[in-house]
Amino acid sequence: MKKSDNSRRSFLRNSFLLSAAAAVPAVWTTAEGKNRSEFGNRETPAIPSEIESAHTGGASPGSSTVTGQPNNYGYNQDLCKHYTCYRSAGPVHIDGEVEKEDWKSVPRSPRFVDMTTGNSAILDTRAAVQWDDQNLYVAYWIQEPNIAATLTKRDSLIWNDNDVEMFIGGEDCYYEFEINSFGTVYEVLWVWQDAYKHGSRFEIPELDLLTQKVEVLGGEFDGRKHPRGGRWGFREWDLKGLKTAVKVNGTANKSEDLDAGWNVEIAIPWSGLKLLAGERSLPPKPGDVWRMDFSRFELLKERGANINPGWSWNTHGIYDSHIPELFTYIHFSDKGVGEI
Repeated sequence: MKKSDNSRRSFLRNSFLLSAAAAVPAVWTTAEGKNRSEFGNRETPAIPSEIESAHTGGASPGSSTVTGQPNNYGYNQDLCKHYTCYRSAGPVHIDGEVEKEDWKSVPRSPRFVDMTTGNSAILDTRAAVQWDDQNLYVAYWIQEPNIAATLTKRDSLIWNDNDVEMFIGGEDCYYEFEINSFGTVYEVLWVWQDAYKHGSRFEIPELDLLTQKVEVLGGEFDGRKHPRGGRWGFREWDLKGLKTAVKVNGTANKSEDLDAGWNVEIAIPWSGLKLLAGERSLPPKPGDVWRMDFSRFELLKERGANINPGWSWNTHGIYDSHIPELFTYIHFSDKGVGEI
């Protein structure tokens, strides 16, 4: 038998074995000894009436208010916002300081809105993006009266803390990034199962289904019935060259004082996005459009009840970040930020 035939048989066998796992949710045991599904806290939260009135009242200008919870796996493009990403004046030093000159002329997003309803979020959150030939630069401004975090190990389940998140849509895949106020990073490369085929660009050791830590998303068990089906999540895949920094404007885990918030600054090298880009140009050409999602998840308590609202730049109309068709349109411009 030819070596190539052996490779193909092995690849197909791996795919078949992992497909069998798709019906079983990933579960971890917490430090308290309780089992937790990876996606268990991303159910649509039950919001007490006292919070609900504040959480859904008064949509911010430009937000897309959604009545009820439509099934937006039909991709309501009216919910998608557009943003022009301008060229940076020079390399941006990543230190978490987003009030510096590098960001003063960069347009910020509107205030984030409730991911499901489109109404204004309780706490102000905004993001901004710029680029040069080497990197994509991202900044977050996060209002937070009580900064708190617990997780310090890379690729911990960061959504168990308050966090901000970013998704970058790719060709037959997408990238998920999360970070908390300690600066702890979680990242995953998600590959659509129908694109994971022998001979594709995904047939590499870093994306081997049997040797890597792999999660499954999409199916009956987690409610994410995306029309395209399931996707593999490679948790050990790292975006090479990624730089991040966090600045805390307050004192973390000290509830007796009032904090202003925290900021995040990110540099993503275009060279690290080769697998996502597929046939697209890297760096992008002026006029190119990418899809990206920017969001925040907040752990709140009201009269003993836990709620976990999701706030995002773009309304999704459903409590699900993993919908590339509803990511914000990022239009790359050759105009510099100083020319705006």
